[in-house]
Amino acid sequence: MTVATRPVTRRSDIWAQRLKKYQARTSESSNLIVEGVLKRMVGLTLEAVGCHAPVGGRCRVIAPDGTQVEAEVVGFCGERLFLMPVGEIAGMVPNARVIPTHSVSEVPVGQAMLGRVLDGSGAPLDDLGPLQCEDRVGLAGKSINPLARQPIDEPLDVGVRSINSLLTVGRGQRMGLFAGSGVGKSVLLGMMTRYTAADVIVVGLIGERGREVKEFVENILGSEGMSRAVVVATPADRSPLMRMHGAWLATSIAEYFRDWGCKVLLLMDSLTRFAQAQREIALAIGEPPATKGYPPSVFARLPQLVERAGNGDHGQGSITAFYTVLTEGDDANDPIADAARAILDGHIVLSRQLAESGLYPAIDIEASVSRAITQIVSPEQLDRVNQFRQLYSAYQSNRDLIAVGAYQKGSDARVDKAIDSWPEMMNFLRQDMERSVSLDESIADLDAVLTSEDSAEQAAVEETIE
Repeated sequence: MTVATRPVTRRSDIWAQRLKKYQARTSESSNLIVEGVLKRMVGLTLEAVGCHAPVGGRCRVIAPDGTQVEAEVVGFCGERLFLMPVGEIAGMVPNARVIPTHSVSEVPVGQAMLGRVLDGSGAPLDDLGPLQCEDRVGLAGKSINPLARQPIDEPLDVGVRSINSLLTVGRGQRMGLFAGSGVGKSVLLGMMTRYTAADVIVVGLIGERGREVKEFVENILGSEGMSRAVVVATPADRSPLMRMHGAWLATSIAEYFRDWGCKVLLLMDSLTRFAQAQREIALAIGEPPATKGYPPSVFARLPQLVERAGNGDHGQGSITAFYTVLTEGDDANDPIADAARAILDGHIVLSRQLAESGLYPAIDIEASVSRAITQIVSPEQLDRVNQFRQLYSAYQSNRDLIAVGAYQKGSDARVDKAIDSWPEMMNFLRQDMERSVSLDESIADLDAVLTSEDSAEQAAVEETIE
């Protein structure tokens, strides 16, 4: 009689089967969320304990009555998290629940954004319905190897005669627009928005008056300008975090279209408000002030934002950026203005004196410079630019003597030439906001001004000889 034998099962196989079962159950379970409590609120800074979240992560703060506020982690100290509300904050009480959401700031992007007005979180501010965009991008962006960037070697037509001819901007260049209040920077931005030869225009209105948003969209941009533009507006009454997000969002949208091969024009008004928002956040979480009340993190954030613009890798498009910088009290040595000049590829200075004299756009040619002009214009045009600058400077340095009649003609041949050509030079710099002057027309007008000066000088020489 044959006795059936049972198969021998090793103990290790039994434990392996059990482990597989438990692993399957673990993978199906949801992540454990550890809630914290709100312990302190000073100004707009919330301090939470009992939970953990990375800097840049999002949390929900829930009051006992059900009021919810979304906040972002901006720092930590020991077991305390420092949070900054994303939107309006009201109804918060001690020991409110703080729940990490394990999410980061991402926004939808796509072709459907063209012609829309958004806030700092990417939500529409207009009445055109929700955005129908499938792609999503983070606000942090991605860095480009500096050796992989395409060089700036192609001029960009911005439709403004004085900029096209004397301060020629290259495609992919980053320029600063330095101005005090009320000297016409918004009008100049609107002119460049309408007239610049670009595929997509991204406008970031950061920390400005809410009234100006509608005026800029309807009166300055108009329907023609909005057809190829995306406007990101975070007015001054928004939280400092949202104002910073508005700048990051505008840059992320510009990067998205650049990666698709588009020639993008990025206009940000203003870089100063972005820096002030970072200052508010840094001081609120305890960072010590360094330069005239600005903490060191402000000067670290500025290049992180600006360096994202520019030409992309080979095969990609470009982002030509104009950042307005508010010079408080018309002080050109303001800390933000000084830092911006060091990281930008040139600056255009608007003069209050010229604006008060009725010259628009009120561009101070002497104080303005384009650092890429030598790579994008011919030696002949560069020589013409230098001739114009020398005549302009000669007149300005003797302006007071000329005004009171103390200058004696014949004392300096260059000043004599500047006096004779001054009316034509002023007409050349003046431009109506409703008129666009192309790059070729601008160069031709500059040649005409200098040619007439040469003709007048030659006639004076011949008259003297006779």
